[in-house]
Amino acid sequence: MKTPFITKEQAQKIIAQYPTPFHIYDEKGIRENARNLMKAFSWNKGFREYFAVKATPNPYILKILKEEGCGVDCSSLTELMMSDACGFSGSDIMFSSNVTPEADMKKAAQLGAYINLDDFTHIEFLEKLCGLPDTIFCRFNPGGHFEIETQIMDNPGDAKYGFTREQLFEGFRILKAKGVKHFGLHSFLASNTLSNAYYPKLARILFNLAVELKKETGADIKYINLSGGVGVSYLPDKPQNDIFAIGEGVRKAFEDILVPAGMGDVAIFTELGRYMLAPYGHLVTTCVHQKHIYKEYIGVDACACNLMRPAMYDAYHHITVLGKENAPCDHKYDVTGGLCENNDKFAKDRMLPEIEIGDILVIHDTGAHGFSMGYNYNGKLRSAELLLKTDGSVQLIRRAETPSDYFSTFDFSGIMDKYLDKK
Repeated sequence: MKTPFITKEQAQKIIAQYPTPFHIYDEKGIRENARNLMKAFSWNKGFREYFAVKATPNPYILKILKEEGCGVDCSSLTELMMSDACGFSGSDIMFSSNVTPEADMKKAAQLGAYINLDDFTHIEFLEKLCGLPDTIFCRFNPGGHFEIETQIMDNPGDAKYGFTREQLFEGFRILKAKGVKHFGLHSFLASNTLSNAYYPKLARILFNLAVELKKETGADIKYINLSGGVGVSYLPDKPQNDIFAIGEGVRKAFEDILVPAGMGDVAIFTELGRYMLAPYGHLVTTCVHQKHIYKEYIGVDACACNLMRPAMYDAYHHITVLGKENAPCDHKYDVTGGLCENNDKFAKDRMLPEIEIGDILVIHDTGAHGFSMGYNYNGKLRSAELLLKTDGSVQLIRRAETPSDYFSTFDFSGIMDKYLDKK
């Protein structure tokens, strides 16, 4: 079962200062998880985790991960700006973007980030815009379906990302001829995998490819980036991935393929987001309404604007009613927000304890792709983000939006002046 990292008593104290809904993150869990990842890949001297900023773009979270030795994986101008402000620079930053605007690419080059090209045409694009750096990464898309033990995990052939195999070989030749000295190889073939075999299988694909690329192009391949894709179990009865088994599987592939090829000094990178943060975030919300029609509905003060995944993907997120953890789950509810959209539901036909108005609900595993996917439909305002620190105190790391924030982009017109906070 999933256990919240805050109690009802803690939640009540927090809510007295910061009303629901809000996202809260567990610093202790984040740090422990980061350290376990580092241990699992400590056999590789150059190993580095580049946290996927898109998952949880908050500078306080980035600083925690920086202290734990992580770099950052950025995909946009604002993510680069945030990372720069948090003290990341140069090889601390991996810039993995697609359909890349000029301003974004220029900023990545200015910061000295590792640039990971998504497309063959981006070679000329980058060269004309910024010049080619000494080190460059290229993203590989093998096409077809990606399978583990006969189970189709994803469909790379339908993905918009990366070079084909033929483009990759030609791209390495062109880049080398233009003076690029060192190369990195990158690929992302499946999302949120719950198999310890994913990274090892991906590693074998990329390690064999790296050996071929070096042999055929003479490129000095110094880095192999396994990207993200190691997932978390959102279901309470399904086991989590074992990062130590995953690390050992990659180590074996490394020793089977790269070491005999004289490439035992290649550094392994990862770009994990969901794995790093999802279990260490809760969306905390309060029951504000009940509705009894053809089904039983519980209305909460959060909505899909605070957590989009259930509405967008019909994704499961476990729900705990604080103070009723041991009560029988003998009531069937749809748990809904207040948007004018019928898919604004955190749970459908979910068996839960009896819920009363004022009860506090914890929605689990929202630490990644939770707040970051928020939006303002129906004029809903984004919530606060809080950090449960290792000493048990709570820190506000992003205030809740106000109506003035929502109207502030009209400030040139004067139309909404009566609703804007005047400082």
